[in-house]
Amino acid sequence: MILNQEQFSFFKVNGYLIIPKILDPALCKKARDLLWSSLPKDTNIKRDDLSTHVGPFTEKDIEEDVTNLRQGYKWQLRSIGTDQLMIDLVYSEVLQQIAEELLGKDTLVKPKIGGKTMGQHGAAWPGGPVDPALDNEGARGIYATLPYGNKEKEPDFCHSDGHPFNLSLVGLIDEVLPKGGAFKVWPGSHKRLYPTFQMQYDQPRIAYYEHLPSYKGIIQSEAYEEEIKKVMQDTKPVDCYGSEGDVVFWHHRLAHMAGHNYSNKMRLAVLGDFIKKDLDENRAKPPQENMWQDWSLHLNEATETYSDEMARLQRLI
Repeated sequence: MILNQEQFSFFKVNGYLIIPKILDPALCKKARDLLWSSLPKDTNIKRDDLSTHVGPFTEKDIEEDVTNLRQGYKWQLRSIGTDQLMIDLVYSEVLQQIAEELLGKDTLVKPKIGGKTMGQHGAAWPGGPVDPALDNEGARGIYATLPYGNKEKEPDFCHSDGHPFNLSLVGLIDEVLPKGGAFKVWPGSHKRLYPTFQMQYDQPRIAYYEHLPSYKGIIQSEAYEEEIKKVMQDTKPVDCYGSEGDVVFWHHRLAHMAGHNYSNKMRLAVLGDFIKKDLDENRAKPPQENMWQDWSLHLNEATETYSDEMARLQRLI
């Protein structure tokens, strides 16, 4: 076992778990190199000149292809999601073992080297996000957030992901400073949002029609809209900043956001989802009385108590 009892308990209560320095440093460096090599030769952004990293992207460096999106302050390289490097980094033996300790042994769909990548079908609907579950056989990719510079401060605004999966991770491939754009989570929100969905691991969508543009995309229940507003009002988010190699695992229904980057350094991270083999038969079932009924026995048997030291390590207090 890699996880201890307190880690199971903390994840069960809060819906996330930070594991420090678990990514291979050599692979993190290769991933950074891969990201920088994707820029055009005449780019205005110079790797060794931090002053050129401040967003937004200039018109010259904007790329609207969602497989290598550069727009505003976002840089999302998805076309490499099934490269050997990305599979080795995001789905290493140790990370898959942790996922199985949470979800159940021998339950995971394995990633496919050289398989299909996220974004090949474009946005899920015009002006909408890219669906990470659509024909994606590997990681979501490398996601960067440029420093905001003098951009006006913005309030936090959380959401939950709509596509079907069970567990996800965000891994830092370089140091991320406090308030530096790291993944931000609302502890305990997974328990509050889970019962507001019609389906436990998916949700209904309205098809997009050009002549009927008013409604499109994901449908949220009234209960969800009310509860997520309450979450933002009564729950203090946790900023998952940290060192190169740190990983945060998080539950499918956890409220989260990509943090605002008010540091002087670009936020670099890899993202990937873990999917169980039985997801297709379970995704459309209604929320269960025991939300952990299809997770591991270790997690089901875990108590909901942990030490203050554990809470400090997880930046909860």
